[in-house]
Amino acid sequence: MQDVKAAAAVGTERKTATFRKRLWSQRELILMSFPLVALVILFAYVPIWGWTMAFQQYRPGKSIFDQEWVGFDQFKFLFEDEIFLQVLRNTLAMSVINMVLGFVTAILLALMLNEVKQKFTKRFIQTVSYLPHFLSWIIVTGIVATSLSIEDGIVNDVLMRLGLISEPILWLGTPKYFWGIVGASHVWKEVGWNTIIYLAAITSIDPSLYEAAEMDGANRYRKIYHITLPGIRPIIVILLIMNLGHILEAGFEVQYLLGNGQVIDYSQTIDIFVLKYGLRIGNYSLATAAGMFKTVISIILLFAANNIAKRLGEERLI
Repeated sequence: MQDVKAAAAVGTERKTATFRKRLWSQRELILMSFPLVALVILFAYVPIWGWTMAFQQYRPGKSIFDQEWVGFDQFKFLFEDEIFLQVLRNTLAMSVINMVLGFVTAILLALMLNEVKQKFTKRFIQTVSYLPHFLSWIIVTGIVATSLSIEDGIVNDVLMRLGLISEPILWLGTPKYFWGIVGASHVWKEVGWNTIIYLAAITSIDPSLYEAAEMDGANRYRKIYHITLPGIRPIIVILLIMNLGHILEAGFEVQYLLGNGQVIDYSQTIDIFVLKYGLRIGNYSLATAAGMFKTVISIILLFAANNIAKRLGEERLI
C-alpha cells in the first residue's frame, strides 16, 4: 500500500515538474495573453454582479445592497408582457433566418469558389464578396434604405422595368418584408467573410481523394457530395454549435436603423427592448432580467448542441 502511495506521489511530482517546464518554455505566450485575459475578466465577468438588479426593484442613487428585493417578479412580468413575447418571437425568427441563410449561402459560395480554376477570377470574386464585411452597419443600412426607396430605389425600378410589379413597393414600411430584408442584408454583408473558414477546410482535404474519385468516373457534383461536403462537415458542426449559442442575438444595429413605427411589431429585438426599458424608461431591473434571460438561454442551447453533437459522433466545441 505504501509503495502505491509513493508511486502516486512520484507521478504527481513528475506531472507538476512537467507542467512547470511547459509554463516556463511558453512564458512569452503566457505574458502576451495576460492583457486579453484581463480584458475578458474586466468586461465579461466583473459586470455579472450587476445581475442582482434583476431580482430587485432597482432605484438609482441607492447602494446595490439597499435596494428592495423582489425575487422573480421581474421575470414573471417579462413572460406576462405581450410586448416581450412579441420581441422574443422577432428575435428568434430573425436569428434563425440569419443563421440558415448565412450557413447555406456561405457553404454554396465556398463550394463554387473552390471549383473556379482561374486564380485571378477566384481572387477577384473573393475580394468583392469580402468588402462589405468591412463596412459598418450605418453604411450598410444606408445603402439598403436607398436601394429600397419608394421614389428612386433601384430595387423598385428594376422590378417595374421587368414587369414584376406595377407600382413601387414600400419595402421598409411593410411588416411582412422586414425579416427578409434583415436576412438579405446580413447575407450581403457577411457571406464573403464567412466563406474563409470553409475554403480553408476545403484546402485541407487530401487531393488524392479527388483523383481516385475521378478515376472511378465521378463527375464534379459527385465529388462535391461525396468528398468535399463530408470533408468540411466537422467545421460545419462546430460553427453550428457556436451559432446556436447566439440564437437570441439577432442583432441590434440593422433592426434599430431600418426599423420604424410602421414595422415596430416585427423589428424590435431583445437588445432593443433592453435599451428601451433600461435607458429610455429607466426600468433597469426589467432590462437586466431580459438580458439575463437571453444569456442563460444561450448557454443552455450551447451545451445542448454540444451534447447532441457528441451523441451523434460529430466534432464538439467543448
